[in-house]
Amino acid sequence: MNPRWIYVASAASFALLSLSGCAGSISGFGGAAAERTAEGGGADVARISIMANLHTPEVPSPLIETMLEEATGVELTFQWTPDGSYEEKFNASMATGTMPDAVYLKNASMLTFLREPMQSGLFWEIGPYLEEFPNLDRLQTEVLRNTAVEGKVYGLYQERPSSRQGVIFRKDWADRLGLQAPATIDELYTMLYQFTYNDPDGNGVDDTIGLTDRSDLVYGAFKTVLSYFGAPNGWGEKDGRLAPEFMFPEYRETMNFFRKLHEEGLINRDFPVTAKADQQDLLTMGKAGVYIGAMGDVISLQTKAAQSNPNAVLDVHNRIAGPKGERVWATPGFGTVVLFPKSAVRSEEELRRVLGFFDELMTPELANLLHWGVEGVHYTVENGKAVPSDDFDLKYKDVKPYQGIEIGGPSTIEGFLESDFRMPVKGKADRLTKDNDSMLVLDPTAGLHSRTFDERGMRLQEIVRDATYHYILGMIDETGFEAEVQRWLREGGERIIQEFNDSDGM
Repeated sequence: MNPRWIYVASAASFALLSLSGCAGSISGFGGAAAERTAEGGGADVARISIMANLHTPEVPSPLIETMLEEATGVELTFQWTPDGSYEEKFNASMATGTMPDAVYLKNASMLTFLREPMQSGLFWEIGPYLEEFPNLDRLQTEVLRNTAVEGKVYGLYQERPSSRQGVIFRKDWADRLGLQAPATIDELYTMLYQFTYNDPDGNGVDDTIGLTDRSDLVYGAFKTVLSYFGAPNGWGEKDGRLAPEFMFPEYRETMNFFRKLHEEGLINRDFPVTAKADQQDLLTMGKAGVYIGAMGDVISLQTKAAQSNPNAVLDVHNRIAGPKGERVWATPGFGTVVLFPKSAVRSEEELRRVLGFFDELMTPELANLLHWGVEGVHYTVENGKAVPSDDFDLKYKDVKPYQGIEIGGPSTIEGFLESDFRMPVKGKADRLTKDNDSMLVLDPTAGLHSRTFDERGMRLQEIVRDATYHYILGMIDETGFEAEVQRWLREGGERIIQEFNDSDGM
């Protein structure tokens, strides 16, 4: 009987539980990593099962999956799991030992809370094997180090810019109301207020809100606005020592900002339990005017918004000044990672077969297939760049989900096609994403280690997450929030602070 750690993330909670359960298997997965079977005397077939996050309402068409199988000689089984229930599914699979051969995490933050399960031996340490594969060996050492636990690499990463965060807003609404892109927090508030109460769509009905948000304090709007207010990224220096972001006054100021938005009806009132797809629908269906998140989302949001209203026009903006100037939080260079459970991949031989498949995903042919789709169908190549098809629905159905299983990115894959979007606002989003590099706020604990954080960090995060939502919703006051911070300190937070301050990175 081996311990199993459960990752739980409901709308307003995180938890870490340790269960005991025998490693098991279910039909189609258990222990069949790249299993070689001879059927009817035919050639051996490699089989690989993959759990991946689904950001679209429906699973993709089989087109690209079939092409991947033909190109690699691998029989694939995908567990496409909706974004809103991904943690629950991951949780259940890890608890019962029924994980597939490869599991993608929902996002980079999820990796933080899986350090102890990785150290316990639940997943393969793959670092020593990467040099055997020419494409995987090109993954950047610095980014791999950011994914590592005590110097050991367990996952392959998806490359991401340092910060894609910014504001997407209804420019046609702003123009109608005489508003410019917000340059300060006050101007952002003004836009949200006027988008709620000044009839921005001109229909004479009180049916709009300013901000659409979702149940995510990191990749939703909260953390980006937090950086506008001048808060550190995760951790910061306070009185000469590292301390968590929620112990800084800027965190309280950001909570007060969101509390005001909620009290005044400038944000969807159920945002703590709103899924990403529903959040985006509020914008594209003309119910909300501002979306704070990845600026690159503008291409899909603009396309869907225009389908609902041909006159809808979106714009992007990235520089909003707060008390400490223009700032935006930075990621560690990856969007997510893929891990390889030992309950499914049961030998080094099987691990090498699975890694070989992912090595092939980093060839330019397959990397471009995953990202752009089929040339001549989903995109064309002009002047050496990919020009996406105007048929957005086809791309959304065939291609979008597979972007979630990419490995590496443009800086590690020679021949990865650059974009030539004919939608000007997408080009602007790309430029502003690069511009974010000039005002990044880094997490100083990225290379540090705390054993208590590994053991209790997920459970303790539940305290802070719940308290933040409860404060914004008016369920507790500042005294109540401070009481929860003190609880966090008593139940292990003090030790985490001490260990991070004592850590030398190993």
